[in-house]
Amino acid sequence: MSQGDTIPLHSTSQSDIDEIENLIYSNPSTVLPARSPSPPRAATIPVSSSPFMPSNLRPTPRPPAAKPTPVPSIPAPPPLPSNIAATGFGSPPNTLTEPVWDTIKRDLSRIVSNLKLVVFPNPYREDPGKALRDWDLWGPFFFIVFLGLTLSWSASVKKSEVFAVAFALLAAGAVILTLNVLLLGGHIIFFQSLSLLGYCLFPLDVGAFICMLKDNVILKVVVVCVALAWSSWAAYPFMSTAVNPRRKALALYPVVLMYVSVGFLIIAID
Repeated sequence: MSQGDTIPLHSTSQSDIDEIENLIYSNPSTVLPARSPSPPRAATIPVSSSPFMPSNLRPTPRPPAAKPTPVPSIPAPPPLPSNIAATGFGSPPNTLTEPVWDTIKRDLSRIVSNLKLVVFPNPYREDPGKALRDWDLWGPFFFIVFLGLTLSWSASVKKSEVFAVAFALLAAGAVILTLNVLLLGGHIIFFQSLSLLGYCLFPLDVGAFICMLKDNVILKVVVVCVALAWSSWAAYPFMSTAVNPRRKALALYPVVLMYVSVGFLIIAID
């Protein structure tokens, strides 16, 4: 088949082509030209530098600020007394930086005060907790040493042995008597009881000093009996109120026995 030869179309195909040409040439105005491309639109998403998106809600109106209510002034508490530690309440005063003479005067004042509360009549004798609330051990130590020295000075021989026996008897006796009260169910502090028993030796110290000055047997017996009665009277209210009333005799008998032993030493030493 050469290039110039033509192939006849099918009758249906020829009719379709003719119909299309008729449509084109009959209404040329209905064919619209191609639209030019529209320019790109800008982004409509708002960009904000704030990390939070703005809200369209109206802000809630703030209530009016309330006026500050005046607070009534509270008066300052009164200053505490300087001797609050001496009554058993509060922290003790700082004694690390005070002079030595002030410390000695304070200790001597405490010894004199406790001696008046224990040995001499006063309204606080029926309340041992109130009478010896500010207890100490310097006073009992002084009275024990003084009694031992007085007995050793009264002895003509073996003065050191007399002092050792008297000191051991009084020190060990005070500890044993305190343990006896505690074992009987007594409501008393251990060192408070030691302080009480030591202060009750003051009448015996006075009696031993008088017997050292006057070497008379009859005078010694009278003075020692008075001193024993005084010491027992001083120790009675404190030891009796510390234990159960049914066990009062068990607490007082050893105390009187120790004082009688000391009185015997005062009379026997020549």
